[in-house]
Parts: sequence; structure tokens; C-alpha cells
Amino acid sequence: MLVGEILRTKAPEVISVTPGRTMVEVLRLFRDKNIGFVVVARSPGETLGTLSERDCCNAVADYKSEAPLMRVADFMNRNVATCSIKDRLSKVMEIMTNRRTRHVLVMDNDTIVGVVSIGDVVKHRLEQSLRNEQVLHDYICGTGYH
Repeated sequence: MLVGEILRTKAPEVISVTPGRTMVEVLRLFRDKNIGFVVVARSPGETLGTLSERDCCNAVADYKSEAPLMRVADFMNRNVATCSIKDRLSKVMEIMTNRRTRHVLVMDNDTIVGVVSIGDVVKHRLEQSLRNEQVLHDYICGTGYH
């Protein structure tokens, strides 16, 4: 399965925040939108970095009570994990494993076209597994043929 196929099943919106936002503002956005990851940018199409729930947890561990009012620019991830819209799901899984990240930006040349999360990967692998299971069941039982 290609990354582009996964994106077609998702909402196309890539949510971003400016580097001057505070951690508390971003955490409220996470809660309100039921998300755990944003792109950090000053303008559309730009990528300065990313910010995840894990980045926020690490900032609290490092900066203690100062963290909630810190600016995103002070603790965002600047080493952004990316893949191509034409990459296979297995490549994204490899990136997630090697980079120890739960989110990968999907690029079409230099343009961000989406985000693939670990949840997306699990959902699509589960669907594939269920389809394979059904095919094997039909084969064994001699059903499913036209």
C-alpha cells in the first residue's frame, strides 16, 4: 500500500502552529482537535519543525514548571521525519521504528500533503490482515469463488 492511498482515507488538513505559541496553547489545541502532533511554521507551506505530545512531556521533564509558558520554538523537534506520497507503508513503518517517532510528514516534492501517524499504520495493517484472513478462510472452505 502506498502512502498516498492512506492519505485518501483521512482528512487532508495538516494543522500547524507558529513558533511563538506557548506549550499550554498547543496542548489546548491538541485537546480541542483530538490530535497529538502539529507542524511548526510561520507561514503556509513552511516547516520549521514539528511538535508532538512526547515533545511536550520531554519539555516538562527538562524545564519543570517553566515548560507550560515556554514558546514552541524553544522545544520543537527540528529533525523532521518525512516520507514521499509514493512511498510504501513498509517504508513509513521503518522510518517510525528507526526514528522512534509516531508521526511522519508526507511530502509531494517540497509540499506537505499530509501526516501519517502510527494509528494510521495500525488501522491499515489491521484492514489488510482481516482481508487476508477472509481470503484464506474462503480458500480453505471453498467459498468466495464466482
